[in-house]
Amino acid sequence: MKVISGGEVKELRALWREGEEIVFIDQRMLPHKLVFYRASSLKEATVAIREMIVRGAPAIGAAGALSLALSHRWGVDLQEAYHRLKETRPTAYDLFYALDRIRSVMKDDLEGGVVEAERYIEEVVERCRRIGEAGEELLEDGARVLTHCNAGALATVDWGTALAPIRMASRRGRKVFVWVDETRPWLQGSRLTSWELMGEGIEHRIIADNAAGHLMQRGEVDLVIVGADRITPGGDVANKIGTLEKAVLAREFGVPFYVAAPISTFDPSLKDWRDIPIEERREEEVLGFGGVKVAPEGARAKNPSFDVTPAKYITAYITELGVIGKDEIKRYLKEVG
Repeated sequence: MKVISGGEVKELRALWREGEEIVFIDQRMLPHKLVFYRASSLKEATVAIREMIVRGAPAIGAAGALSLALSHRWGVDLQEAYHRLKETRPTAYDLFYALDRIRSVMKDDLEGGVVEAERYIEEVVERCRRIGEAGEELLEDGARVLTHCNAGALATVDWGTALAPIRMASRRGRKVFVWVDETRPWLQGSRLTSWELMGEGIEHRIIADNAAGHLMQRGEVDLVIVGADRITPGGDVANKIGTLEKAVLAREFGVPFYVAAPISTFDPSLKDWRDIPIEERREEEVLGFGGVKVAPEGARAKNPSFDVTPAKYITAYITELGVIGKDEIKRYLKEVG
């Protein structure tokens, strides 16, 4: 992704390996500071995933892959590392997909895990680039797109899922305008998506989460594109809390609603959406922000991080294999094994 730092435009990824360390852009510090967090132990790696230094399903999967691959160099038993990493974030399926893949290699070849993890990350980046290729055809010149949360390069190592078609269309000379949901309680839209779009020079406006319906009603949104953390074979989608509301509103006002995600986000083991674990995070994230409490003393909060959007609200899925309908999901999952 293009990043403006010190007045210069640089190309960076959300994370990468340097020897026996994993380097992360610390997403908690953005947009005001570009700070790098270095993990040189399993404990530091699990902190990076659990404490939102890295977030977004594909990026979490990449972080898990590298962490498991380096675990034996960090002096941790393979099975112990596998289980500790699995416990960091329960909803994002890419994490489990990546851990299973790396573990299967390391059972026979511990050092082979690093090579496989690097290969896996390059595949993630390529999948996202192909999502961009598939999805940019949906964006006419002048298209006005609504996004929710951050599903850009920060969430996927590079390119993004929901942002990949926008990036691709922009780089091919089409003007795209983006409505950026602020996305409480972590403000991933106003802090992270806007920061990425600034680096790309893509015009956008940040909006309060509850302004989306107003804009759809007025005909100011041409389509919605969101990412996903887990998708059932029937097409139901777990994504950042608030996604369901956007989908229902889009249906009401006739706005196409697309989900952009690699095939690794589809979980073939699920019977239906009720099997998706929904992560509950700390109350403090809702009661305040940035260490500043805004709620009255003694007030309580409920903080589910995700909701599930039923397939009936989704126009189509933008994947590395193309734009597919819900009736095609099971066939594609069989083809990719």
